[in-house]
Amino acid sequence: MSFSSRRPSALERRGSSNAPSRRGSIDPSRLIPMDKTSPSTGTGDFNVVFIGAGNIMFGSDEGPWNHSFRFEHKLGPRLKVVALVDPAIDRATAVLQKKCESFVRSAYENTRVFKSFEDYVNSPDHRQNPPKAFVVGSPPMFRGTTLPGKDIEVQILKYFPGIPLFIEKPVTTGPNTEIEEAFKVAKFISESGSIASVGYMLRYLKAVQMMKQIIEENNLTVMATIARYACAYEAIAKPDWWNKSKSAGPVVEQGTHFCDLSRYFGGDVDISTVSAHSLEWDENAGHLSKMSIDETAIPPEDRIPRVTAATWKYESGAVGSFTHLVALQGHDYSCELEVYADGYQLKLVNPYVQPVLYIRRPGSDSEETHRFPDDDPFFSEIAVWIDNIEDIEEDPETSQILSTFEDAVKTYQLTWAIREASERSRKLRKTRATTPQQE
Repeated sequence: MSFSSRRPSALERRGSSNAPSRRGSIDPSRLIPMDKTSPSTGTGDFNVVFIGAGNIMFGSDEGPWNHSFRFEHKLGPRLKVVALVDPAIDRATAVLQKKCESFVRSAYENTRVFKSFEDYVNSPDHRQNPPKAFVVGSPPMFRGTTLPGKDIEVQILKYFPGIPLFIEKPVTTGPNTEIEEAFKVAKFISESGSIASVGYMLRYLKAVQMMKQIIEENNLTVMATIARYACAYEAIAKPDWWNKSKSAGPVVEQGTHFCDLSRYFGGDVDISTVSAHSLEWDENAGHLSKMSIDETAIPPEDRIPRVTAATWKYESGAVGSFTHLVALQGHDYSCELEVYADGYQLKLVNPYVQPVLYIRRPGSDSEETHRFPDDDPFFSEIAVWIDNIEDIEEDPETSQILSTFEDAVKTYQLTWAIREASERSRKLRKTRATTPQQE
């Protein structure tokens, strides 16, 4: 059966593919911990192609990301990774060898490694073992546009019309002039009928879904969102991360999750209202004492800001703010999101490690505290995507994919608007500092 002629999924029948994803939510009770779930009840092998053999796909010591691990638990022995595409052949071969030495050998023992997607489609493998889905975890600078060499989503759908896609965030990290390119890709994906999900996993946290549940059940209108993301810079040893010409800067590359969560609660942003200021590397307060890279090797104009603080208006009239800091040492980050509505304060703390939700309700000045041990949003986002692909028993209650490609592009647009606004304010500040004052 070709993907272009397949029957509509539950997701499509509910008409959610064209609905703003910020309206989507999941009953928190349906988000079951990975170790308490049984493998998918679908039938037959689930053939998948992994694009990228890096940390996001196979894990690292830097964080909890590891898509292959979640696929193994969701699909069990049905998982068959039929191809792994990565230009670093040796690295790809090494991770496969490690997998084949473990209890998940059956998922990887017949995996073929290809240096490029072109090599894969030119081989007979995709006809002998047709894929059921693609997982795109290649670096964002190589995807998210219609431009040659940066168009993996378009290329996949060209050869496999309508095939489901799971795509890592951010959708791309090219120059801001390519934002419209990303919207073109979103339109292409939508028109293809692909069941597509983007990896903004924090939307799938039980705490986040409890926040959404409170807002919906009490018919609340969000008044403001206040987000803060302070990273532990001492452990960040990748030179490219410190070079905004390569990573697009910390707000675009790292702060994107909290900009996305802000949009998830506040709705679409009036981009024209975005205002921002920054603390830069060459200002006295911007000196960092524990950097693990040699910043002098990076051109001055490409060095990242230490602090970026932004505000904006949502189209609803609500107000949003976001502060990103390159300030902490050690290993742990410090991240918080506050959402305000009439009578309510919802404060999410430490969402990446052990989420805690503090709730203040009308009629009381005290806060409720809710903890969510063993919650794994990485697993939940994969599980929801696979359930939509397999259309389990045509269940009308199948959980909705919470981040479409188009919605993810809007988050990308916001992060770029914050960076541009901060650079404008820096330029204006420097101009004023060098302009003689008239008496």
